[in-house]
Amino acid sequence: MSTLSTLVVTVTARQEIKKSRFIAIAGPVPDEATAKEFIAAHSDQTANHNCWAWRVGQAYRFSDDGEPSGTAGKPMLQAIDGQSLDRVAIVVTRWFGGVLLGSGGLIRAYGGTAAMCLREAEKMPLVDTAEATISCGFSDLALVRARLEAFPGVQLGSQAFTDRGAELSVLVPKHEADSMARMVGDLTSGRAVVKFDGRLVRTP
Repeated sequence: MSTLSTLVVTVTARQEIKKSRFIAIAGPVPDEATAKEFIAAHSDQTANHNCWAWRVGQAYRFSDDGEPSGTAGKPMLQAIDGQSLDRVAIVVTRWFGGVLLGSGGLIRAYGGTAAMCLREAEKMPLVDTAEATISCGFSDLALVRARLEAFPGVQLGSQAFTDRGAELSVLVPKHEADSMARMVGDLTSGRAVVKFDGRLVRTP
């Protein structure tokens, strides 16, 4: 199974096909609401068609925006899936040049413009993370923080002090969650308390 990726920043690609101008704009979107906002923000009302597609996990949508059914939005979604992308939205805007492309020509034009745009984009792998809260005493705090900062994929968030020590909020890749909890337990001889999404994790 290939690892899914998303885009780092918004990117644009252009091409002209039989006098019609096509502009693709693609970008990362964390959720469905942001995807819809992206489509609205990057549609050009002076154009003949603003076709679009997006995927966020199992959710996806696409639109032919007046082009013949199945000739625009679907091939654009296939371009997203074909490059193993997720949390991505893309708009392909067309200014009609007076020459009919036919159904096959439209599929190649929209799908090809979308694929070209996505191929040129900088990508990063998507990693599912879990949110953890680590409670530890003052005597363990500096060591725990130092080891967390060096732990692969861990992102340190807020730190709140208590009368006995501190509570650290961290994001950790899900596949590393158990290893991180064991590391904290070993470092503190079980004195630290690790919770994932409010659920207590037993540490040695």
